[in-house]
Amino acid sequence: MLSPASGALPAILLEQLASYDTPTICNALEVIDPAYCNHGFNTEPLRCIYPAMPAVVGYARTGTIRAVQPTRWSAEQQKQVRLRWYEYVDEGGPKPSIIVLQDLDGTRAGFGSFWGEVNSHVHRGLGAKGVITNGSIRDIPQNASDFQMLAGSVMPSHAHVHVVDVGVPVTVAGMAVQSGDLVHADQHGAVVIPEACAAEIPAVVALLTAKEAVVIAAARQADFSWHALKAAFQKSADIH
Repeated sequence: MLSPASGALPAILLEQLASYDTPTICNALEVIDPAYCNHGFNTEPLRCIYPAMPAVVGYARTGTIRAVQPTRWSAEQQKQVRLRWYEYVDEGGPKPSIIVLQDLDGTRAGFGSFWGEVNSHVHRGLGAKGVITNGSIRDIPQNASDFQMLAGSVMPSHAHVHVVDVGVPVTVAGMAVQSGDLVHADQHGAVVIPEACAAEIPAVVALLTAKEAVVIAAARQADFSWHALKAAFQKSADIH
């Protein structure tokens, strides 16, 4: 696990990254390294519960859950694992955080929800900006404000939901995440931002925005044609 002091980027950079939507982050990463065209983001659908919320950026707190069958642990063991989870959320790395929680129930993932009114408030209070899970959520109207939720489904019951592992590598909706990874999420989905790339993203976004603006401006003209588009593409390519 990361210590609270390690790996933290400047707050102003995190705020700047949060001002972009997730597709823009993906675009920038693809320019920085074309390998990011193929990994680092969710490749399976996630349902954004609060699409009007702006993007969130934070350091991953990872874990796994199950809900279809009850745990074989005693009540005291279950209590200790849950407390260990909350301790990790609070002290397991820099803040703000984003919870990335993998449901291990396979095709029945989401059978029982870990996420609802109580856990959304608890995790928000412990510094989390939101959750990304292939499991389910519930209590949509009662959940903590300013807490984003990207989930595989919405379900009514918590069933036998319980924490299995804390701080382990996870894969949620095709996105591989390790504890402490920097994660960006909004209504489109989520992406891991390699910390080595984070400081480059604002300049790359500015360049891409300038290039796209030329094409969009041309397309808005009343006399727009493929000839104008060709010229706009060339003008865009000349921007460095």
